[in-house]
Amino acid sequence: MRPEPLINRFAPDTRVVDNASTASLVSVTSRLFGARFKHWGAGLFEWRNRLLADPDFHRRARRNPFMRLVARRRARQLFDLCAGFVYSQVLASCVELDLFESLAEGPRHRDWIARHTGLESESADVLLRSAVSLKLLEKRGEDTYGLGIHGAALRANPGVTSMVQHHAFFYRDLKDPVSLLRNEQQDTMLSAFWDYSHEEAAGASQAHYSELMHASQTMVAEQVIEAYPLREYQRLLDVGGGDGTFLRSVAQSAPDLDRVLFDLPAVVERCKATPDAAPRPIECHGGNMFVDPLPPGADIISLVRVIHDHDDDQALALLTRCHQALPPGGSILLAEPMAVEDVGDPASDAYFGFYLHAMRRGRPRTPTELKDLLQQAGFVRAVEVKTHLPMLVRMLVARA
Repeated sequence: MRPEPLINRFAPDTRVVDNASTASLVSVTSRLFGARFKHWGAGLFEWRNRLLADPDFHRRARRNPFMRLVARRRARQLFDLCAGFVYSQVLASCVELDLFESLAEGPRHRDWIARHTGLESESADVLLRSAVSLKLLEKRGEDTYGLGIHGAALRANPGVTSMVQHHAFFYRDLKDPVSLLRNEQQDTMLSAFWDYSHEEAAGASQAHYSELMHASQTMVAEQVIEAYPLREYQRLLDVGGGDGTFLRSVAQSAPDLDRVLFDLPAVVERCKATPDAAPRPIECHGGNMFVDPLPPGADIISLVRVIHDHDDDQALALLTRCHQALPPGGSILLAEPMAVEDVGDPASDAYFGFYLHAMRRGRPRTPTELKDLLQQAGFVRAVEVKTHLPMLVRMLVARA
């Protein structure tokens, strides 16, 4: 994500023409005063849009000392929307060239970096200056560069690095976004990558899937465990839990919890082959979550980044099967990126919206939509549990 310019920190937060605040104002007014103000709200949107489409308004805003900083901020945000694909490719280049790990022990001279990355001096300069502008790197002296705040943070999140590498598939699907939206691309790269459920795909696809999930699941597991300790439960069944990364993380905070994994047979084998420091091993069961019986005896079932990968009919079928596998009073835990109610969110609606569309199944759902599915499956008292990083994962817990 493009960092906000320093000047914006001191800019007045004037949101007269901002879409989110306009929508919020209209929404609040409608709730307070009723339907007769909806027409007024539509007029407010039209007035705002006429202003933003008027070149004279922008010229006046730039000349006005009180509006100049706001105008610059809006111009920067619009430019970042246009140039965002370039920023992502700068990050991808740094990851592919292993630049962050190369600078982990300290700053290096540009000539050393050029040799290490195999780039000519001019190309190295282009990459270094670009990375500095995005705070991936920092200039530490004459022609010397070290890690910036974003580059250093990426080293603590290997899952992000794996996703950046994985985005090569996503970028190919997005080369013609209109064709993707019109469903003219029948065989997308992402749909092929995630087609690991068939026996003939049990080799490479499932292995790549498991590696990617392992790299990113640790961050998600930390968010879930910090927000919702599982020590009160006796037996946790993680459905679609991959190689058991989530269950191994759970053992650190709930060592006495019985942990059960259910996933495809080839995926479960990876869990069996992975070392586990917990005193009690993970109980592994292989099968198809939509066909085979779920292991009995759990008083809580977790679905971590599973439901949003499936369309409504499959999601409801899986939730119903989970409800049938739980005793009365048992719990279900859903953890995944969720869409934001009313006002769109770039992470869930833009990123995951397009990502899942390219997968050709699933979609980001709001908590309300997920609560409706849970209710249809037989669950009650569904509540949202706040996480520290809702952009990464949000969570719902419900009772059977």
